Parts: sequence; structure tokens; C-alpha cells
Amino acid sequence: MFPVLFRIGSLDITSFGVMVAFGALAGLWVFRRELARSGLPDAAMDAAVYGLVGGLLGAKLLYVFEHLNESSFLSLFLDRGGMSWFGGFVGGLLAGYLTIRVKRWPMMAVLSAATPALAVGQMLGRVGCFLVGDDYGHPTSLPWGVAFPEGLPPTTERVHPTQIYEAIFLAVFTWMLIRWRRRGLSDRTVLGRYFIGVGAFRFALEFVRVNTRVLGPLTVAHLFSLAVVALGVALLARPMRAG
Repeated sequence: MFPVLFRIGSLDITSFGVMVAFGALAGLWVFRRELARSGLPDAAMDAAVYGLVGGLLGAKLLYVFEHLNESSFLSLFLDRGGMSWFGGFVGGLLAGYLTIRVKRWPMMAVLSAATPALAVGQMLGRVGCFLVGDDYGHPTSLPWGVAFPEGLPPTTERVHPTQIYEAIFLAVFTWMLIRWRRRGLSDRTVLGRYFIGVGAFRFALEFVRVNTRVLGPLTVAHLFSLAVVALGVALLARPMRAG
């Protein structure tokens, strides 16, 4: 793949970093459009900015703490790859939630408007993971298997390109989220479906990815994915009970 695009002196410009930047810009653009479509204040973009910072920090810090036995904190933190999906999810959601609470914007409306932005940003980030050779799956004989000789870690075996599987899902899911919002589905319904969709897909994908099993065949990401799905189910169930 293309882990390093070019160098400026001693600074490596990585494909992962570039795709994360593209993902952030695309997500902010989509979020602004969704805010305008919902008649929400443009100032609510602050939630996205703080969410982006919180997500990047959460993703990197959780990865670092998960791998502290392999290298030093600084080495892992400055590594060209290595970010935890659920660390970023929790960090970004928490930062965005706190911003919305402090500013007293309508919580469900702003979070619903953010769902397509989150999906498209994560989709481009996963393309970055593919280019840098991070977060791949188990060996496979399927014709689309990919080797990552410069990956993290390197492998000359052909493996499942799970980054691309997830990117394809997220591209389709982004379209679905925007379509649901345009059809007038309630903010709670869109947000609940978002949690269920990303949680369920990640749960299934974890069986193909290379990760440490912590509870039988389940990884930490499996358990977190179940929690995300449960949150989505709770959001969808609440209005049904009220009716």
C-alpha cells in the first residue's frame, strides 16, 4: 500500500493522516448541510469540532493504553497508525454531547444531524487504515485478499481487507441515513438506527478481524458493539412504550 505519501524534511505525511483530514472535512461539510436542512443553528458546528478533537484523542489514547506493553507511550502516540474505533466513538460522542448540553441545543436533533457526518468521516478514515495497512483481517484465499508487507504489523500473507469491507458499508449507510432524514423519520429513530447499524456491523466484522479474544470468541470491540446496539434499541423502544 502507500503508508507514506511524501516527506517534508524529517516529517512523514502519511496516507492515514491525509485520509483522516479528508474525513474530518467531509464530515463537517455534511454536518453543516444537515443542520441547515433541520433548521438548526450553524453555531452547532461547535459540537462537531469538539467531537472531532475528542474522537481523535479518544481513538489514539485508548490504542496507546491497549498496547503499552509493546512500546513506550510517546512512540505509540506518534505512530503512523493505530487508532481504536470505540475509543474514538466514545471520545467523540462524549465531547459532542457535553458541548450540546452546555450550549442547550436540542440534543436529539443535533445528534441525528451528525449521524451522516460521523458515517462519512469514519468511512474515509477506514480507507486511510487500508492505505497504511492497519486493522486488517485474518488470512484468506479469496481473490480480493490483500498482503500488507509494510503494514502495522507487516504481513506477506493475503488477508481480509476488513478496512474496505467497513468503508463500503459506511458509504451505503451514509446514503441510508441521509435518505431517512429526508423522508422525515424522527431524530430518535435515525439516531437509534445509526447505533444499531454501526454496532451490528462492527460486531459481525470482528469475527474476521485480527484482535485479542477476551471472552470466549469475543473481543473487547465485540462487547462494546453489543453495548452500542443496546443503546440503539433503547432509543427505538422508548417512543413505542410511550405510544
